[in-house]
Amino acid sequence: MRVLVLDGNENQAVACVRSLARAGRRVLVGSPEGWSKAGWSRGAAGGFRYPAPQRDAAGFVRRVAEEVAREPGTLVLPMTERTTLPLSERRASIYEAGGRLVLPSVESVRRAFDKQETTRLAASLGVAVPRTEVVANDEDARRVMRESVYPVVLKPRSSEEVTAAGGVVATGAPLYARDAREFEEAYGEISRRSPAVLVQEFVEGAGAGYFALMREGEPRAEFAHRRVRDVRPTGSGSAVRVSVRPDPVLREQSLAILRALGWHGVAMVEFRVRPDGTPVFMEVNGRFWNSLPLAVYAGADFPAMVAELAERGEVEPRFNYQEGVRCRWLLGDFRHLLEVWRGAPEGYAGPFPKRGRALLDFLTPVRGTRHDNFQWRDPLPELGDWLDFAFRRLPAGFKRSAAAREEVNAQRGYSHP
Repeated sequence: MRVLVLDGNENQAVACVRSLARAGRRVLVGSPEGWSKAGWSRGAAGGFRYPAPQRDAAGFVRRVAEEVAREPGTLVLPMTERTTLPLSERRASIYEAGGRLVLPSVESVRRAFDKQETTRLAASLGVAVPRTEVVANDEDARRVMRESVYPVVLKPRSSEEVTAAGGVVATGAPLYARDAREFEEAYGEISRRSPAVLVQEFVEGAGAGYFALMREGEPRAEFAHRRVRDVRPTGSGSAVRVSVRPDPVLREQSLAILRALGWHGVAMVEFRVRPDGTPVFMEVNGRFWNSLPLAVYAGADFPAMVAELAERGEVEPRFNYQEGVRCRWLLGDFRHLLEVWRGAPEGYAGPFPKRGRALLDFLTPVRGTRHDNFQWRDPLPELGDWLDFAFRRLPAGFKRSAAAREEVNAQRGYSHP
């Protein structure tokens, strides 16, 4: 079976290409850019380019459908929300071209990517959730600002949102507030990125997740890891992690949520675990996750199983994998070091790593560690990762920061020199 792996500059795309090629699938890698790190893998049979969904979601889907039509029966695997959302909304185009998708209903996808909706769902199932307020306008913001018990976290309602023009835009990282002044500043920034802002109590603790492949609401594979270091110390995807058995409570609560969604395909359910051991629900990621390489190294081969599920309509449940496998995203670990040296963000109330310790951890090798992108037999994705960061993501980040500063300065009544 032919497989199109999208979002070729994501770590999970590299893991998918390698896994599917080993399983005998012919893999083409798609990306909005002219090249991608997954496309540089020895496992890729070729590649294609599509319009960026952020600017032209309809054109993106049309281009993918054109590629599918070259060989009916082709499986399409999106790696991120920005490709999953438009493909889900316009899935008829893929089916009419003879393609395959492993996704639940459109309604389930929408619910899963809506943090307000999944928080409400988790609470209805008896899962602990943070105190949450939804702020839709300035009047709501003033009320919540007065009534909040600080510290709080402010975050967009969805990580990716569909614009009126049909594009898909990232809404950015959460912000933190320890008092009303910081709340006002954080709300002002996030409300420019998202029409609805979630204000949640700050949950101190460590991040944890449950990863699963579901078939019509029932599990077929699972995985868990212990985070050693996150890219952002305040909470994000992991830079270094070790495979472990799923915590029974997290497993039970995650499956309750995924069953209630009628989930079909892969998903991650994310929690923060309080110091007393209580897991608190954070969000559902209804797609392949950034740390997927560790699961594959440990024997939880999700990409190969998804392809089998797409082809046969069923897959034999496989819940065993190797514990104690350690995996590192080298660039992510470097970014962790930079975040630590930059210092805790304004308003952040949790513990923050020490600079010296972070440098020592980064420089000290740990025997047996695997790498997300580097393999001796397939080294180019690691090179592509650093080049993509240096020449695409970093300049784009500088441009966004400069634009944000200009907007703030304009609101304050002066312009940047």
